[in-house]
Amino acid sequence: MVKVVLRDFLWSLQNLLGSWLNVLDVLLVAGIFFLILQLVRGTRAATLLRGIAVALLLLWSLSFLLNLRAFSWLLSRTLTAFSIALPVIFQEELRRWFDRLGRSLPLIGRQAVPPDEREELISNIADAVRFMSRRRHGALIVMERETGLQEYIESGVQLDARTTSELLQTIFFPNTALHDGAVIIRGNRIVAAACTLPISTARHLPDRTMGLRHRASLGISEVSDAVAIVVSEETGRISVVVGGRFIRGIDAERLAMIMGEYIRQREAPRRFSSLLQQLRRAA
Repeated sequence: MVKVVLRDFLWSLQNLLGSWLNVLDVLLVAGIFFLILQLVRGTRAATLLRGIAVALLLLWSLSFLLNLRAFSWLLSRTLTAFSIALPVIFQEELRRWFDRLGRSLPLIGRQAVPPDEREELISNIADAVRFMSRRRHGALIVMERETGLQEYIESGVQLDARTTSELLQTIFFPNTALHDGAVIIRGNRIVAAACTLPISTARHLPDRTMGLRHRASLGISEVSDAVAIVVSEETGRISVVVGGRFIRGIDAERLAMIMGEYIRQREAPRRFSSLLQQLRRAA
Protein backbone atom coordinates (compact mmCIF):
# COMPACT_ATOMS: atom_id res chain seq x y z
CA MET A 1 0.00 0.00 0.00
CA VAL A 2 2.76 2.40 0.94
CA LYS A 3 4.72 1.52 -2.21
CA VAL A 4 1.72 2.28 -4.40
CA VAL A 5 1.18 5.65 -2.77
CA LEU A 6 4.87 6.50 -3.06
CA ARG A 7 4.92 5.46 -6.74
CA ASP A 8 1.86 7.57 -7.53
CA PHE A 9 3.40 10.54 -5.72
CA LEU A 10 6.67 10.30 -7.65
CA TRP A 11 4.78 9.95 -10.95
CA SER A 12 2.70 13.04 -10.16
CA LEU A 13 5.81 14.97 -9.16
CA GLN A 14 7.57 14.03 -12.40
CA ASN A 15 4.63 15.16 -14.54
CA LEU A 16 4.29 18.32 -12.50
CA LEU A 17 7.87 19.40 -13.06
CA GLY A 18 7.52 18.77 -16.78
CA SER A 19 5.74 22.08 -17.42
CA TRP A 20 6.71 25.55 -16.22
CA LEU A 21 3.03 26.40 -15.83
CA ASN A 22 2.64 23.59 -13.33
CA VAL A 23 5.69 24.83 -11.45
CA LEU A 24 4.21 28.34 -11.41
CA ASP A 25 0.93 26.90 -10.16
CA VAL A 26 2.66 25.17 -7.26
CA LEU A 27 4.66 28.28 -6.40
CA LEU A 28 1.51 30.42 -6.32
CA VAL A 29 -0.23 27.97 -4.00
CA ALA A 30 2.85 27.78 -1.77
CA GLY A 31 3.08 31.57 -1.74
CA ILE A 32 -0.54 31.89 -0.63
CA PHE A 33 -0.01 29.42 2.20
CA PHE A 34 3.19 31.21 3.22
CA LEU A 35 1.36 34.57 3.24
CA ILE A 36 -1.42 33.15 5.39
CA LEU A 37 1.08 31.73 7.86
CA GLN A 38 2.90 35.06 8.05
CA LEU A 39 -0.35 36.94 8.67
CA VAL A 40 -1.57 34.67 11.46
CA ARG A 41 1.83 34.28 13.17
CA GLY A 42 1.64 35.40 16.76
CA THR A 43 -2.18 35.75 16.76
CA ARG A 44 -5.02 33.69 18.17
CA ALA A 45 -5.87 32.62 14.62
CA ALA A 46 -2.59 30.70 14.42
CA THR A 47 -3.62 28.39 17.26
CA LEU A 48 -7.07 27.89 15.77
CA LEU A 49 -5.67 27.10 12.31
CA ARG A 50 -3.20 24.65 13.82
CA GLY A 51 -6.01 22.81 15.58
CA ILE A 52 -8.13 22.71 12.41
CA ALA A 53 -5.20 21.42 10.34
CA VAL A 54 -4.40 18.65 12.84
CA ALA A 55 -8.05 17.57 13.04
CA LEU A 56 -8.42 17.46 9.25
CA LEU A 57 -5.16 15.54 8.84
CA LEU A 58 -6.23 12.94 11.38
CA LEU A 59 -9.66 12.51 9.81
CA TRP A 60 -8.24 12.26 6.29
CA SER A 61 -5.61 9.74 7.37
CA LEU A 62 -8.24 7.60 9.10
CA SER A 63 -10.47 7.65 6.05
CA PHE A 64 -7.64 6.93 3.60
CA LEU A 65 -5.86 4.17 5.51
CA LEU A 66 -9.03 2.25 6.47
CA ASN A 67 -10.79 2.93 3.15
CA LEU A 68 -13.96 4.18 4.81
CA ARG A 69 -16.11 5.19 1.85
CA ALA A 70 -19.12 6.50 3.75
CA PHE A 71 -16.89 8.47 6.08
CA SER A 72 -14.92 9.85 3.11
CA TRP A 73 -18.16 11.01 1.50
CA LEU A 74 -19.24 12.73 4.70
CA LEU A 75 -15.82 14.33 5.13
CA SER A 76 -15.82 15.77 1.60
CA ARG A 77 -19.28 17.32 2.12
CA THR A 78 -18.21 18.71 5.49
CA LEU A 79 -15.12 20.34 3.99
CA THR A 80 -17.30 22.17 1.45
CA ALA A 81 -19.47 23.62 4.19
CA PHE A 82 -16.43 24.37 6.33
CA SER A 83 -14.82 26.43 3.56
CA ILE A 84 -17.91 28.66 3.60
CA ALA A 85 -17.76 28.97 7.40
CA LEU A 86 -14.08 30.00 7.46
CA PRO A 87 -14.74 33.72 6.71
CA VAL A 88 -17.19 33.80 9.63
CA ILE A 89 -14.72 32.15 12.00
CA PHE A 90 -11.86 34.48 11.04
CA GLN A 91 -13.86 37.65 10.44
CA GLU A 92 -11.80 39.76 12.85
CA GLU A 93 -8.50 38.56 11.39
CA LEU A 94 -9.72 39.05 7.81
CA ARG A 95 -10.83 42.59 8.57
CA ARG A 96 -7.44 43.33 10.11
CA TRP A 97 -5.58 41.84 7.12
CA PHE A 98 -7.59 43.79 4.53
CA ASP A 99 -7.18 46.95 6.59
CA ARG A 100 -3.41 46.39 6.63
CA LEU A 101 -3.48 45.85 2.86
CA GLY A 102 -5.45 49.06 2.34
CA ARG A 103 -2.91 51.08 4.34
CA SER A 104 -0.13 49.92 2.04
CA LEU A 105 -1.71 51.61 -1.00
CA PRO A 106 0.09 54.96 -1.51
CA LEU A 107 -2.77 56.78 -3.27
CA ILE A 108 -5.21 56.38 -0.41
CA GLY A 109 -4.91 58.88 2.39
CA ARG A 110 -6.33 61.82 4.25
CA GLN A 111 -5.30 65.42 4.23
CA ALA A 112 -1.94 65.85 5.92
CA VAL A 113 -1.02 68.45 8.49
CA PRO A 114 0.57 71.48 6.75
CA PRO A 115 4.32 71.64 7.51
CA ASP A 116 4.04 75.09 9.07
CA GLU A 117 1.39 73.85 11.52
CA ARG A 118 2.98 70.51 12.35
CA GLU A 119 5.38 71.82 14.99
CA GLU A 120 2.64 73.88 16.60
CA LEU A 121 0.35 70.83 16.81
CA ILE A 122 3.08 68.68 18.38
CA SER A 123 4.04 71.44 20.83
CA ASN A 124 0.43 71.92 21.97
CA ILE A 125 -0.16 68.23 22.56
CA ALA A 126 3.17 67.77 24.36
CA ASP A 127 2.54 70.81 26.56
CA ALA A 128 -0.95 69.60 27.51
CA VAL A 129 0.32 66.09 28.26
CA ARG A 130 3.14 67.50 30.42
CA PHE A 131 0.61 69.52 32.44
CA MET A 132 -1.77 66.56 32.89
CA SER A 133 1.05 64.18 33.79
CA ARG A 134 2.30 66.45 36.58
CA ARG A 135 -1.19 66.78 38.04
CA ARG A 136 -2.17 63.18 37.34
CA HIS A 137 -5.15 64.04 35.20
CA GLY A 138 -6.08 60.96 33.21
CA ALA A 139 -6.19 61.52 29.45
CA LEU A 140 -6.56 59.60 26.20
CA ILE A 141 -5.66 61.38 22.95
CA VAL A 142 -5.96 59.62 19.59
CA MET A 143 -4.34 60.99 16.44
CA GLU A 144 -6.02 59.74 13.27
CA ARG A 145 -3.70 58.67 10.46
CA GLU A 146 -4.57 56.60 7.37
CA THR A 147 -7.42 54.56 8.86
CA GLY A 148 -10.61 56.60 9.27
CA LEU A 149 -12.08 56.80 12.77
CA GLN A 150 -15.44 58.31 11.86
CA GLU A 151 -17.47 55.59 13.61
CA TYR A 152 -15.68 56.39 16.89
CA ILE A 153 -15.96 60.14 16.32
CA GLU A 154 -19.73 59.81 16.06
CA SER A 155 -19.85 58.07 19.45
CA GLY A 156 -18.61 61.23 21.20
CA VAL A 157 -19.32 64.95 21.28
CA GLN A 158 -18.22 66.60 18.04
CA LEU A 159 -16.20 69.79 18.47
CA ASP A 160 -14.24 70.63 15.30
CA ALA A 161 -11.89 72.99 17.16
CA ARG A 162 -8.27 73.88 16.62
CA THR A 163 -5.95 71.82 18.80
CA THR A 164 -4.53 73.89 21.65
CA SER A 165 -2.92 72.97 24.93
CA GLU A 166 -5.53 74.89 26.92
CA LEU A 167 -8.43 73.11 25.23
CA LEU A 168 -6.97 69.67 25.88
CA GLN A 169 -6.32 70.53 29.52
CA THR A 170 -9.88 71.77 29.90
CA ILE A 171 -11.41 68.67 28.32
CA PHE A 172 -9.55 66.26 30.60
CA PHE A 173 -9.91 68.30 33.79
CA PRO A 174 -11.40 65.95 36.42
CA ASN A 175 -15.20 65.81 36.75
CA THR A 176 -15.89 67.85 33.61
CA ALA A 177 -18.53 66.65 31.17
CA LEU A 178 -16.04 65.54 28.50
CA HIS A 179 -13.16 64.15 30.54
CA ASP A 180 -14.39 60.54 30.44
CA GLY A 181 -13.50 59.17 27.01
CA ALA A 182 -11.06 59.82 24.21
CA VAL A 183 -10.23 62.93 22.22
CA ILE A 184 -9.75 62.26 18.51
CA ILE A 185 -7.56 64.61 16.48
CA ARG A 186 -7.78 64.71 12.68
CA GLY A 187 -5.11 66.78 11.04
CA ASN A 188 -4.60 69.73 13.38
CA ARG A 189 -8.16 69.86 14.73
CA ILE A 190 -9.94 68.19 17.62
CA VAL A 191 -12.96 66.67 15.89
CA ALA A 192 -14.59 65.02 18.93
CA ALA A 193 -14.25 64.38 22.66
CA ALA A 194 -15.69 61.81 25.08
CA CYS A 195 -15.42 59.18 22.34
CA THR A 196 -15.94 55.49 23.02
CA LEU A 197 -13.14 53.25 21.74
CA PRO A 198 -12.99 49.46 21.36
CA ILE A 199 -11.60 47.72 24.42
CA SER A 200 -8.74 45.30 23.75
CA THR A 201 -9.32 41.70 24.76
CA ALA A 202 -5.60 41.05 25.29
CA ARG A 203 -5.08 38.93 28.38
CA HIS A 204 -1.75 40.40 29.38
CA LEU A 205 -0.81 44.07 29.57
CA PRO A 206 2.68 45.44 30.35
CA ASP A 207 1.49 46.55 33.79
CA ARG A 208 -1.29 45.14 35.97
CA THR A 209 -2.21 48.63 37.12
CA MET A 210 -3.30 49.61 33.60
CA GLY A 211 -7.02 50.32 33.42
CA LEU A 212 -9.68 50.91 30.80
CA ARG A 213 -7.87 53.90 29.25
CA HIS A 214 -4.89 51.73 28.41
CA ARG A 215 -7.10 48.90 27.15
CA ALA A 216 -9.00 51.37 24.97
CA SER A 217 -5.77 52.80 23.57
CA LEU A 218 -4.57 49.28 22.81
CA GLY A 219 -7.92 48.43 21.25
CA ILE A 220 -7.91 51.39 18.84
CA SER A 221 -4.31 50.60 17.85
CA GLU A 222 -5.33 47.02 17.03
CA VAL A 223 -8.07 48.06 14.59
CA SER A 224 -6.34 51.09 13.05
CA ASP A 225 -2.98 52.77 12.53
CA ALA A 226 -3.85 55.61 14.91
CA VAL A 227 -1.38 56.93 17.48
CA ALA A 228 -2.85 56.85 21.00
CA ILE A 229 -1.39 58.91 23.86
CA VAL A 230 -2.34 57.90 27.39
CA VAL A 231 -1.78 59.69 30.69
CA SER A 232 -2.32 57.46 33.71
CA GLU A 233 -4.59 58.92 36.36
CA GLU A 234 -2.94 56.84 39.11
CA THR A 235 0.74 57.40 38.32
CA GLY A 236 0.83 60.25 35.79
CA ARG A 237 2.92 58.05 33.49
CA ILE A 238 2.83 58.90 29.78
CA SER A 239 2.47 56.09 27.24
CA VAL A 240 2.18 55.94 23.45
CA VAL A 241 0.40 53.02 21.81
CA VAL A 242 0.87 52.22 18.12
CA GLY A 243 0.16 48.99 16.29
CA GLY A 244 -0.72 47.13 19.47
CA ARG A 245 2.55 48.04 21.22
CA PHE A 246 3.20 50.27 24.22
CA ILE A 247 5.96 52.85 24.49
CA ARG A 248 5.92 53.54 28.23
CA GLY A 249 7.52 55.86 30.71
CA ILE A 250 8.31 58.74 28.37
CA ASP A 251 8.46 62.47 29.05
CA ALA A 252 6.93 65.31 27.04
CA GLU A 253 10.12 65.92 25.05
CA ARG A 254 10.36 62.33 23.88
CA LEU A 255 6.62 62.35 23.17
CA ALA A 256 7.14 65.27 20.80
CA MET A 257 9.87 63.35 18.98
CA ILE A 258 7.68 60.26 18.63
CA MET A 259 4.72 62.26 17.31
CA GLY A 260 6.98 63.99 14.81
CA GLU A 261 8.24 60.66 13.48
CA TYR A 262 4.77 59.19 13.02
CA ILE A 263 3.41 62.32 11.36
CA ARG A 264 6.31 62.23 8.89
CA GLN A 265 5.72 58.52 8.22
CA ARG A 266 2.12 59.32 7.54
CA GLU A 267 2.92 62.06 5.06
CA ALA A 268 5.70 60.24 3.18
CA PRO A 269 3.45 58.21 0.81
CA ARG A 270 1.37 61.27 -0.10
CA ARG A 271 3.96 62.44 -2.62
CA PHE A 272 2.36 60.08 -5.13
CA SER A 273 -1.09 61.48 -4.35
CA SER A 274 0.14 65.08 -4.65
CA LEU A 275 1.76 64.29 -8.00
CA LEU A 276 -1.47 62.74 -9.26
CA GLN A 277 -3.47 65.78 -8.18
CA GLN A 278 -1.04 68.12 -9.95
CA LEU A 279 -1.32 66.07 -13.16
CA ARG A 280 -5.11 66.23 -12.98
CA ARG A 281 -5.06 69.99 -12.54
CA ALA A 282 -2.68 70.38 -15.45
CA ALA A 283 -4.99 68.30 -17.61
